[in-house]
Formats: sequence, C-alpha cells, structure tokens
Amino acid sequence: MVEFGQMRMERLSRMLLLAGFCVLLGVVVPSPVATAPPDSRHAELRGACYCRAMSQLKCVGVVTRAECNKQCAEALCDDWFWMERLTCWNWGYGG
Repeated sequence: MVEFGQMRMERLSRMLLLAGFCVLLGVVVPSPVATAPPDSRHAELRGACYCRAMSQLKCVGVVTRAECNKQCAEALCDDWFWMERLTCWNWGYGG
C-alpha cells in the first residue's frame, strides 16, 4: 500500500524533473533572435547637385556629395553646391 507522503514525494520529484528538463532545454537550444543584420555599407545621403557655368544654373542630378564634387569639377563648373536630401528644381530661376 502507498502512503500519502510517499505519493506526494513522487509527484514533487516528477515536477522537479520536468522543470529541470525545461531549464536544460532552454539553455541548450538557443532561440533565434528576430533582428535584421546590420547594414555593412555606409549610408551616404543623396541630394540635389547644382552647377553654375556661363551664368546658368542647372541641376546635375540627385547624387551624393562626393559624386557632385566629382561631376562638377569634370564639367568645369564655375561654382557648384549640393543640397542634402532635396530633389532637383530646374525651373523658376530667373526672370
């Protein structure tokens, strides 16, 4: 015959065994982390690049600052400037 205290100990030992198994399973099996991998390329901002040559101002395109400097130097612009995060505005400059 099984006594009351012995049944309680069997139940407690089963619960502890199950809890230990769950903890071991949580440690051994790593859970995947839902994060995106870091972007390996350096994000460069793009903006409108304006070139002034022979008293005319024109937009070269929406490029990075380095591309703007390179294109305007190659195009022999008298003056140029780059406007961060803006698009070209090719009309409305003049009388």
